[in-house]
Amino acid sequence: MRRFIVATKNKGKLAEIKEILHDFPFEVISMEEAGITKDIEENGTTFEENALIKAEEICRVTGEMVMADDSGLEVDYLNGAPGIYSSRFAGEGATDEDKNKKLLKLLEGVPFEKRSARFVCVIAVIFPDGQRFTVKGTCDGYIVFEPIGNNGFGYDPLFFMPEYNMTTAQMEPEQKNRISHRGKALAKMVEELRLRQQWF
Repeated sequence: MRRFIVATKNKGKLAEIKEILHDFPFEVISMEEAGITKDIEENGTTFEENALIKAEEICRVTGEMVMADDSGLEVDYLNGAPGIYSSRFAGEGATDEDKNKKLLKLLEGVPFEKRSARFVCVIAVIFPDGQRFTVKGTCDGYIVFEPIGNNGFGYDPLFFMPEYNMTTAQMEPEQKNRISHRGKALAKMVEELRLRQQWF
């Protein structure tokens, strides 16, 4: 059976992707299970470029189908920052709390209506013959004035969605996964894979 390598070390993310791809005719494995342990430098300038950099490198080494994603938070008042730097926004090794504190500091005094933001996730899939596609999922909301909720991670305690009247850190995991930027991107990836069954 052919293998579909997911460029992640996150076991939770891998389990989620295995579940949504369970009826495809390939085995879903992590990059570590494929024997790749090195960190790939993401030096692109967009989410798309970074996702493709990861996928291309792993495909080059393994010669197999690869999926990689890049995601982050864009805040309109900050001209799209932290964007592709979301994970290292407060420096290497910074905690989620450090990143949230920095974001709140930058938005001090900014009224709620000007704190619009979105989570973005771009997934790149590359096949051994060089064929590829990218898909994008977004989730819109606002940055609140203090962390609310204990579920989720990263910027979830600050990301408020008016239509649900809660932050993504207050949502149950099932609800969040259904409406999240990653959930939307994964759904689009599945659609694209179904259209390209002949590739595998």
